Amino acid sequence: MYKVTVPQQCGCFRRAGKEALSVYDDKDVALMEATEMVNEMNESFCNKHTFNVVEDGENFVILMGSGR
Repeated sequence: MYKVTVPQQCGCFRRAGKEALSVYDDKDVALMEATEMVNEMNESFCNKHTFNVVEDGENFVILMGSGR
């Protein structure tokens, strides 16, 4: 099982109704979903923060950084 987690959720994330934890059977699918989520968040959220994906063993963690 491969997890995509978002440990820090900003207000835009919570208002968008995103899931902070998703579980997948396939690593490639998990990475693809995490990447798509990060791209969407970087494009449609308020730009107060930036987001990127970091691989951590069998997990993909979406980290939040400071704005652009």
